[in-house]
Amino acid sequence: MTTQDWRSRAGTVFAPSKRPAIGSRGMVVTNHPLASAAGAEMLAEGGNAVDAGIAALFALSVVEPMMVGLLGGGMAHLRLADGRHEVLDGLSTVPAAGRPDMYTPVSQAWPAALETVGRANAVGATSVATPGNLLAWCAALERHGSLPLADVMAPAIRLAARGFAVTPYLAECVAEAAPDLARDPAIAALLLPGGAPVRAGTRLANGALAETLSTIAREGPGALHGGALGGIVAADIARRGGHLAAADLRDARLATREPVRGSYRGIEIVGPPPPSSGGVHVVQMLNILEGYDLRQLGYGTAATCHLIAEALKIAFADRAAATADPDFVAVPVARLLSKSYAAERRARINPGRAQGWSAGVPAAGESPNTTHLTVADADGRILCATHTINSLFGARFLIPELGLIPNNYMALFDPRPGHALSIAPGKRITTSQAPLIALRDGNPMVALGLPGGLRIFGSAMQALINLIDHGMTLQEAVEAPRIWTQGPGAAGPVEVESGLGGATQAGLQAMGHAVTPLPHVAGGMCGIRFQEDGLLEGAACWRADGTAIGLGGGLARAGVRFWPDAARRG
Repeated sequence: MTTQDWRSRAGTVFAPSKRPAIGSRGMVVTNHPLASAAGAEMLAEGGNAVDAGIAALFALSVVEPMMVGLLGGGMAHLRLADGRHEVLDGLSTVPAAGRPDMYTPVSQAWPAALETVGRANAVGATSVATPGNLLAWCAALERHGSLPLADVMAPAIRLAARGFAVTPYLAECVAEAAPDLARDPAIAALLLPGGAPVRAGTRLANGALAETLSTIAREGPGALHGGALGGIVAADIARRGGHLAAADLRDARLATREPVRGSYRGIEIVGPPPPSSGGVHVVQMLNILEGYDLRQLGYGTAATCHLIAEALKIAFADRAAATADPDFVAVPVARLLSKSYAAERRARINPGRAQGWSAGVPAAGESPNTTHLTVADADGRILCATHTINSLFGARFLIPELGLIPNNYMALFDPRPGHALSIAPGKRITTSQAPLIALRDGNPMVALGLPGGLRIFGSAMQALINLIDHGMTLQEAVEAPRIWTQGPGAAGPVEVESGLGGATQAGLQAMGHAVTPLPHVAGGMCGIRFQEDGLLEGAACWRADGTAIGLGGGLARAGVRFWPDAARRG
């Protein structure tokens, strides 16, 4: 087995498209090369992983405008130099004017119920929730960074002012969203010049965004959350008929949470707690799968993929019933994480036949367009963060004075009253984000995550299985073909990446799965593996513009002088 050619017992072959990077002083892996460079710049200046990660997130808000921005939300999972873990929850919340019946669902059946009449919860000002990204980024930097905010934001300001070359990936995203973008003159002027989607290679600058970032660099997050910038956002959204008010921005609060923990074959898995479903349900599925010899069954076989699909259906049945904002819903975290509950669910799995699943816990939709980064330094700090404006280009309009694209996070709530994900003022959205850190004997083994909406935590879990059960390299693990399903019925569609061959697809169909071949499942994974010799290995996959940059070398040895002068004095 090599990094050029990986063969499963089913005969599936895939060759990783990218190469890993190695560093001794730090590693930055993001879904855009310029964001990775921004993070590496901070490491080169003597900053730590938190400085690098926050610089990269600000840069991503410029170069990945379809994925992330100051008016979005997300979760940052930090491991500090002393081994402590901390999760900063900057997820978006329902504005104070929100109410359970504010939208009209097109159906009462899940998941079609998430769609509303006129797409009012998905496009335009009525889809905007209260953002939390900026609060999370600035809090991480203030608590655990070492560089000033202005220094950390400098690369992003430079990119917004001078512009950057549009990648084919960004150009394709613009083309996909073009019909909605064309309805807003400001965002159309930026991304649809002359009425056509911006082309790859075109230099894209956003002067208004550069000014906004410069203001925040001077004034801090209060410029948006309670200050003049927030007033401009609220006035623009009110003019368009939205619900987000200046008071919502002023009163927005960051939540600091303890991560959830589990184990898989002796490896400790640490992830974000509710309202993220990622950590809880990754551990739940791994608990179920721990009862099978996946190494013997083989990567990519129909038998292995069937078990993963059944575990996914079980997790999604429980997620829909009970995983939500813990301030509003009593989430049965302990039961979902328990090995005994996993054994109960595992006992009902038919290893040769697909079946439907309902929730096993009492009852108390998400976009794939997100970004992720993983950063580590030589002192043991890790920042594993997933942030987004939800759908591709969020609410699909631009606040012209500020150059900002608002989120459309209201699309993630259930527009039907009386459910775990129903709308309530101040309620946080439920997310599938899964910035994970795995530990061996208490020491970091790997940190990884990815964008992909509902497909995130299942994809992150498969990467861990690739590493732990199948012995893949990090590059292979992040690039390996994936599957995904949420059921709920026995014949619920199972998305299968094309890299998994015909034998696997035929085997799944014979077991009763409705196989749907797709070019890719979820987005670009960014991972860092911690080698026993102290080196950091970074890998990004082919599903996005991901780039790993490692920092090696260092300062001159003490006492070194310029050789000719030293020789003369000798």
